[in-house]
Amino acid sequence: MHYQILSPTSFKQHLFIFLQIVELMASSSPFHMYSLPTCIMCLCVLIETTSGQLSANFYGSSCPNFSSIISSAVNSAVSNEARMGASLLRLHFHDCFVNGCDASVLLDDTANFTGEKTAGPNNNSLRGFDVIDTIKSQLESSCPGVVSCADMLAAAARDSVVALGGPSWNLTFGRRDSTTASLSAANSNIPAPTLNLSGLITSFSNQGFTTNEMVALSGSHTIGQARCTVFRARIYNETNINSSLATSLRANCPSSGGDNNLSPLDVVSPTSFDNAYFSNLLNQNGLLHSDQELFNNGSTDAQVRTYSSNAATFSTDFANAMVKMSNLNPLTGSNGEVRTNCRRTN
Repeated sequence: MHYQILSPTSFKQHLFIFLQIVELMASSSPFHMYSLPTCIMCLCVLIETTSGQLSANFYGSSCPNFSSIISSAVNSAVSNEARMGASLLRLHFHDCFVNGCDASVLLDDTANFTGEKTAGPNNNSLRGFDVIDTIKSQLESSCPGVVSCADMLAAAARDSVVALGGPSWNLTFGRRDSTTASLSAANSNIPAPTLNLSGLITSFSNQGFTTNEMVALSGSHTIGQARCTVFRARIYNETNINSSLATSLRANCPSSGGDNNLSPLDVVSPTSFDNAYFSNLLNQNGLLHSDQELFNNGSTDAQVRTYSSNAATFSTDFANAMVKMSNLNPLTGSNGEVRTNCRRTN
C-alpha cells in the first residue's frame, strides 16, 4: 500500500467521511462489534484511494536492487568525469520544470515527433543521456519494464550530489514516463541565465517554489561548468563582477568565437558540492548574470550570507527543495508508461 501526506483540506474531507462511517456503524449495530483498528483501516483505505501512489518502497518487491544499480552507475560515471554529476542533476531539473518529472526531456526527435532536446536551454547543452542509457540497460536486464526513466532521473540526481560530497535526501518512487513532450514549455519554463532577481523569483514561483527555495536550488551551481556564450555579456559588459575573475575568464572566452569554451560555475571548488558558490557571490565571483543577481543589493542578500557561513543550513534547505522538485506533477497509476528505452515511447 502506498500513502502520501494529505493537504489540510483533503484530510478534513477524508476525516468527515470517516466520521460518517463511524456514526452509521454506531446507529445500525452494536458499535463494540467494530474494533478501533477496523475503523482506522477504513480511513486508511479512503486515503489510499486518492494517494499519488508514490512510495519510498515502490520497487521493494518488483526491483529490489534498483537503487544500488543506479548509484553504482552514477558513481562510476562521476568517477570518470566529475562534471557528469552536475549534468545528471541538471537533467532532472530541466525535466521537472517542464510539465513535471516525467522524463519528457529524454525523448529524441523523430520524423513525426518533436521533443525538448532542441529547446534553447537544452540544445548543445544538456548531457548525460549516455549514462541514463547505461542505467536503463542495466535495469532492464535486472527487472524488465519495471523502473521508469523519470524515477531514474530523480535517483541519479540525488546520487550525483552525494558522489560529489553533497547531502542526500529521501525519495519516493512510482513516477511514470510521459508519451509526449513540449518544446514550447521547455523554452518558456526553464529559467535563463540572463534573468534578473525578480525574473528568477517568478520563474521558480510558477513551479510552486518560494524565494528561499529558489536560492537554495541555485546552490546547485556549486558544481558544473557553463559555456562562454551564456556568460560572455557578463564578463565584458557588467560592472558587478570581480575584475580579476573577468580578466581570467576573457582569456578563455573571447568577445567573439569560442562559444562552447567552458568555465566552472564555482571557481573555488568546481567538483565539490559545498557552499563555496555563495561565498563566491559575496566577492562578486558569480559566473552567470543570474548567479550574481542573488547577491546584488536585493531581497536575497541575507540568505546568501547565511549559506556562505553555514554549510549545514544550505545542505538541509537544498535537500528539502530537491525533494519538493522531484514531486512536481508526476504521472502515476495508469497515466503515462514505463519506457523500455528512455529515448523513445513504447
